[in-house]
Amino acid sequence: PAKLRSVDDPRRRKTRFVTDAPDSQPNPAEPPDAPEDAPRFGKPQIIAGIITLVILVLVFAVVLPQLGDYGAAWDAIQDMESWQLGILVGATIVMIVFYVFPFQAALPGLKFREGFLVRQTSFMISNVIPAGGAFGLAVQYGMLQGYGFGAAPSTAAIGITSLWNTLTTLALPVIGLIALLLVGEGDPTAISLTVIATLAIVTLIVVLALVLRRESTARRVGGWVNGLIQWAAGLINKDVSFDASGALVSFRASIIGVVQERWILITLANLFQQLAQFSILYLAVVILQGGLDGPISLGEALAAFSFGRLATFIPVPPGGLGTTDAIITGVLTELGLANNDALAATLIWRAATFFPQVIIGFFAFLAHQRDRNKAAA
Repeated sequence: PAKLRSVDDPRRRKTRFVTDAPDSQPNPAEPPDAPEDAPRFGKPQIIAGIITLVILVLVFAVVLPQLGDYGAAWDAIQDMESWQLGILVGATIVMIVFYVFPFQAALPGLKFREGFLVRQTSFMISNVIPAGGAFGLAVQYGMLQGYGFGAAPSTAAIGITSLWNTLTTLALPVIGLIALLLVGEGDPTAISLTVIATLAIVTLIVVLALVLRRESTARRVGGWVNGLIQWAAGLINKDVSFDASGALVSFRASIIGVVQERWILITLANLFQQLAQFSILYLAVVILQGGLDGPISLGEALAAFSFGRLATFIPVPPGGLGTTDAIITGVLTELGLANNDALAATLIWRAATFFPQVIIGFFAFLAHQRDRNKAAA
């Protein structure tokens, strides 16, 4: 890989990290080259789209109606006062603003406007196209290169943001389980799950720290992963040529500098981003149950949210659409919230966290295209 150096761009009044290679900075008049392995829409996406449609029909037409009545839930939403709706709108705006911060933390020199356009555009693509995560990553890469960031810092920012988002999503259920134990909702099963989940996330963080500390550890861990891949491939009689050791070492080299300097900022940015999303669900629950002293406490709402977020790891449907909603509604109902109120709170959360960003993402894409046209002119 080309050696990284820091340069001062007086026109942008910020420091960017570029490579010494002569072709590291794309010509503004030309679109950046896409990665050689850029995803293409084809048969896998068509199959994923069919699976997504089936899941959505099952969840919204079969599962959720068993947990609550759509008509009663809609009546509860309509009964909200204007100031309550205003609070939910304000929380939604805060969430959209916070969504940019993880990317800014992982990519020094990224302006808010540029980060906003990148994040909203990739959100729209990742959550509209079935199994669209790969497309969203490719779009982020291309847009960052178009804004003048080299391949190395762009790849590092995408990798760091994805990794920390995964770690945060895995850590939140642990916090949620602990919160359930503190409010007396724990049972032997919850206690066992808490212990197992805590050990798993602590182990993952320790392994990550060791990998970042020494390259030899990264090679060793990659070797273990290679062995696991080969064992799994042998079970289905497939030949796999993927080198996990080399990939892990390369990934470590790409992110080590930024992580060493900004890991606290990166961690806080990702945590606050997810908590901003959770705040919408909690506010909806508080409003619908008639106050803070209702059947659902802050810890219980966090548990429902964090368990539901785990469904986002399922590649289809996009963004856990449907599966996450069913889990959140089910957990809230199990913890004592009235069925219709639980369904209404979940629908409010989904509407506030999904549709605004999809719509904004479409216009963000148009704004980015306008930026490219201006640069070309």
